Amino acid sequence: MTQTPALLVLEDGRTFTGQAYGATGSTVGEIVFNTGMTGYQETLTDPSYHRQIVVMTAPHIGNTGINDEDPESTRIWVAGYVVRDPAIRPSSWRSRRTLDAGLEAEGVVGISGIDTRALTRHLRERGVMRAGIFSGEALVDDAGRRRTDVELLDQVTAAAPMSGADLAGEVTVAEPYVVEPVRGPVSAAEPVATVVAIDLGIKSMTPQRLAERGVRTHVLPARATAEEVLALEPDGVFFSNGPGDPSAAVHEIGLLREVLDRRIPFFGICYGNQLLGRALGFGTYKLTYGHRGVNQPVLDRRTRKVEITAHNHGFAVDAPLDGETVAPFGDGRYGRVTVSHVALNDDVVEGLECLDLPAFSVQYHPEAAAGPHDAGYLFDRFVELMTTGTVPDRATGATGATTTEESTTDAPSH
Repeated sequence: MTQTPALLVLEDGRTFTGQAYGATGSTVGEIVFNTGMTGYQETLTDPSYHRQIVVMTAPHIGNTGINDEDPESTRIWVAGYVVRDPAIRPSSWRSRRTLDAGLEAEGVVGISGIDTRALTRHLRERGVMRAGIFSGEALVDDAGRRRTDVELLDQVTAAAPMSGADLAGEVTVAEPYVVEPVRGPVSAAEPVATVVAIDLGIKSMTPQRLAERGVRTHVLPARATAEEVLALEPDGVFFSNGPGDPSAAVHEIGLLREVLDRRIPFFGICYGNQLLGRALGFGTYKLTYGHRGVNQPVLDRRTRKVEITAHNHGFAVDAPLDGETVAPFGDGRYGRVTVSHVALNDDVVEGLECLDLPAFSVQYHPEAAAGPHDAGYLFDRFVELMTTGTVPDRATGATGATTTEESTTDAPSH
């Protein structure tokens, strides 16, 4: 079978030659690598990868094909896909189509047959950057001549960078919807709590994890107002994962401050962790190459246990790692904050806990549909916070200090 040539062009001018995989054509975006050996379907359908070309470091991809049960959203979100050795045929009984066919059906341009190890090492040394994949007619000009690498590079550098990008509005749900609690075979049971989840790029497994714990979840668009949130009388508010630069999420940060001012229990993951950090007055910064995969070690400082966790983030919170810190925003009106979780590979902030407000967040994905499930207890913490005002101590089973008591710092009345 004749294979269509394809070319990967990096922003710094390095190129890799391979074969088209998925759709042919051209695509540009920020190129990042994912170190997971499983869960590629969940990765492809994660809205957090919007405008990113994903490189899989595992060499053999596509073994289980594509099924209709595992997507985390209604479509593939990656801008492009890079694999070394695609499977010839899927071997899972759940498969409905090949990965190649699934990518082609949704117009996702990919490339295979390149040295993904060399590419990953290059990105680790130079940092993630913009890139483009070109195949088929995208490699030739109107006269039928092969376009030069310089011409293709110009197309890459014309793409918008990820820094400063406000993308939640491009991936959020168009209309609100509700996920009812599920207890065993019985659905729509009387909820133990009602949560408003702000969809910044939410994955379908997140409200499912809450439903398993008896929670009714109202999923609202990213541009929801405080009035729309409060009208649902939530016991808690959740901010999801999502793409983009947290410094650009002005509306969402303002909404979160409204939640904190009203002392509504809050839980955020990934992008939601970054937005909590900014709402509290901390900065955020872009990581050199980010954390992406299902094998990232994180220390829970409360329990001293190490969790293997699922990550997908290129930005991080800039907060003091040691001891308690008074949140800088509003002359300390949100009280004390501590870094609750830290990445063991590079000491990146992986979680925040407010000591004078009922709010906490983590940088990784406790819902982790493809695993691991070490961090699933965080949903239990959220439920406990909403129903009793306390959080359970995972190490001892004891209940921690109440976090909903009045803060010692002054907060505005609303």
